[in-house]
Amino acid sequence: MPAIALCDRPKAWPFEEAEKLVKRFAAAPPAKGYVLFETGYGPSGLPHIGTFGEVARTTMVRRAFHQLCDLPTRLFAFSDDMDGLRKVPDNVPNKEMLAEHLGKPLTKVPDPFGTHESFGHHNNARLCAFLDEFGFEYEFQSATDWYGSGRFDATLLAVLQHYEAVQAIMLPSLGAERRATYSPFLPISPTTGRVLQVPVEIVDAATGLVRFQDEDGATVEQPITGGRAKLQWKPDWAMRWAALGVDYEMAGKDLIPSVQLSSRICQVLGHAPPEGFNYELFLDENGEKISKSKGNGLTMEDWLRYAPPESLALYMYQQPRRAKRLYFDVIPKAVDEYLTYLEKFPVETIEQRRENPAWHIHNGQPPAPDAPITFQILLNLASVVHAEDPAILWGFIRRYRAGCTPETAPMLARLVEHAVVYYQDFVRPKKAFRPATEMERAALTDLVAALLALPDDADAEALQTAVYEVGKRHPFASLRDWFKAQYEVLLGQSEGPRMGSFIALYGKAETIALIQQRMGE
Repeated sequence: MPAIALCDRPKAWPFEEAEKLVKRFAAAPPAKGYVLFETGYGPSGLPHIGTFGEVARTTMVRRAFHQLCDLPTRLFAFSDDMDGLRKVPDNVPNKEMLAEHLGKPLTKVPDPFGTHESFGHHNNARLCAFLDEFGFEYEFQSATDWYGSGRFDATLLAVLQHYEAVQAIMLPSLGAERRATYSPFLPISPTTGRVLQVPVEIVDAATGLVRFQDEDGATVEQPITGGRAKLQWKPDWAMRWAALGVDYEMAGKDLIPSVQLSSRICQVLGHAPPEGFNYELFLDENGEKISKSKGNGLTMEDWLRYAPPESLALYMYQQPRRAKRLYFDVIPKAVDEYLTYLEKFPVETIEQRRENPAWHIHNGQPPAPDAPITFQILLNLASVVHAEDPAILWGFIRRYRAGCTPETAPMLARLVEHAVVYYQDFVRPKKAFRPATEMERAALTDLVAALLALPDDADAEALQTAVYEVGKRHPFASLRDWFKAQYEVLLGQSEGPRMGSFIALYGKAETIALIQQRMGE
């Protein structure tokens, strides 16, 4: 029975996606006994953040489905590691060695890092390590294993038996030159081990025997089964959907035409294509598509160096149908937005909680909020005190919030560690103080007087009010200019924190000393 009544179902996009699957199995449950979610990974380059995003978003839909339906589910993280290495990635060592193995299946290409059995195994391990670190529930699947073990054989034979129908779907999508030699099957050369892009002649569709010309010009007859051939990626996608019985798979917006072609092939094979969702692409700082081979944009390791994984999951949750730039400057904002959602969760109704991203990130059970300080303020504090050690920040935190320790506030403890690293790598190199103008000097002098007039235990709101009142008394075009002046003169950056909260954490006396120092007094 559904866990949530139809009239009460949340409007959050993971629930909307899960509803598609509820309708898919309204008449009868899947014959295989479970609903299968799948995510695909092409290990031709190092795993990148978009790969994680697809698994995270698919997991969110899977969790929402469990709220709507009691059918069991599985999630396959499927690696297309039998693909031939088409080019040498830019961001790996030993490029010359890799170039010698172009065209071979990725699991037959030596590992340029020297740590695994092959390049494919190396990148698969990188993917699994990250997914494991985040705690995803998934089952890793390898194309090499499925092809080589023969588990795809029956469906491969079905593709061969529907060869003309598959060709009729694929050929109109190709250019004239490629159309002339295209075959959905890519035989593996028995002499070089390379994946061959050559015309294929069917000798016996029932047994899977085909004929082709090898790299040395010899005519070869061999079966397509047992890992001796693979499919071009669009027919391969369709074959996999049919063979595994995939019920749900996401894809980037750029793959919509491919999804349509693969869906038609899947239907030719007698299977319903999976339900799907098309998400927008991530862009780098320059607005270019992130590429795992180029290594542009953020990597998973980059994000986790500077922020907790929960903030990355939030970034994946938010507006998946909108293209978003993914670069280092988005990290602090994502962290603070995550903290805000976490703070709201305990006081929300059940209905509101299911709309809260924290529900989807933590499978309905987010941890209690324990960070009384925003990440942006921590970054600014690290900047002002030139933090080289988390212990420096904890000295200020304990004064601001008595009894707050790394043990009592584990999320805050992680944020402090990240803040120090982020400051050292990004804030410190970009700090650029400017002198105050005469008008700004007058306002800052006034601010010192206003702070001196407040009691030593003034809270953040009282301090913020004082900052506002000072700004109103001076001829700034807007209060925004007043705050920007404080950030640029006092902190050496164009953006900054809520000043009342920052002063409360840093200390009133320390803030006065900072103002006087920056004005040369």
